[in-house]
Amino acid sequence: MDLADNWLREPNWSWNDSLEPSGYVHDWVQRINEVESVPECILYGAPLSKSSISVSGASLYPEVFRRLWKQFAAYNFEEEIDLTSYSVADAGDILMHTTDVAESHRRIEIAAYALNQTFPKSTLCMIGGDHSTTACAIRGLKRSQPNQTIGILQLDTHLDVRDPAEYGPANGTPIRQLIEGGVVRGEHIVNIGLHGYYNTKQLVEYAKRHQIKTYSMKETRKIGVSRLIEQELKRLSSETDLVYVTVDMDVLDISFAPGVPAATPGGMRTEELFEGLLSIGKSPAVKHIDFVCLDPSRDSRIEETCRIGVHAWLQFMTGRIMNKG
Repeated sequence: MDLADNWLREPNWSWNDSLEPSGYVHDWVQRINEVESVPECILYGAPLSKSSISVSGASLYPEVFRRLWKQFAAYNFEEEIDLTSYSVADAGDILMHTTDVAESHRRIEIAAYALNQTFPKSTLCMIGGDHSTTACAIRGLKRSQPNQTIGILQLDTHLDVRDPAEYGPANGTPIRQLIEGGVVRGEHIVNIGLHGYYNTKQLVEYAKRHQIKTYSMKETRKIGVSRLIEQELKRLSSETDLVYVTVDMDVLDISFAPGVPAATPGGMRTEELFEGLLSIGKSPAVKHIDFVCLDPSRDSRIEETCRIGVHAWLQFMTGRIMNKG
């Protein structure tokens, strides 16, 4: 695949130039043009945050995400799993238009379509960017496989069903865009992690009308994060052909993750998110995952939220290997 034809560009940060493997993530992940066989997972960045309703520097995260690889070993101590047994390639970042949000969204859809067409058996992982990028990636996935039904597992504080007629294709509207565009049916969407005072009654009523299945943090903790995720992935896999997982990092409590545009109290704890991502990684139904709305410009000096983001992705990778057995 010619990446340039599909708006993908070499990432600014790439560490895998060592003569000897270091045992760290930066030497494990390879550039996509340097891999000899089809990768099991393909990473790509969507550095866009101009479409965010609140002020956001989430476009900065793909670069910070890669830079932090040097801080993480490619070995899961708790699970005793060597991640280097799983092949991961980096396809780079989608080149965003400087001012035109609609054009940037179009490019994300094209890139997602091209990656799905070229690597139909690979797991795709998009690093955002704000949550508007999710709708674009799912439209690209649908274009690539028009006859297949898509389920969505969403970890989020928000429903993201604001009206595009009022807000445009912003980060608060991706789920509604997909429902009203006929891409995904409401009953095939599950949102886990809702809490507090961050969704209006009107938005909740919209979700109910369209049969979106929702779980508050209170309900989630009663059932258990992993148990609930496994239950809903099993249901979605029985009703749809493939599942797209979107992880909005604002699902985490503000005390754990201050570096998101819409940080809130009452959210998930990091260990709950990490546990859930192991279960998500184990599911063969999951075709595509994204991590969105992580803003390095709001993070602290020690970059705890960005580090949590890398750790979260590595948990998903660990689950992928566990799924292989």
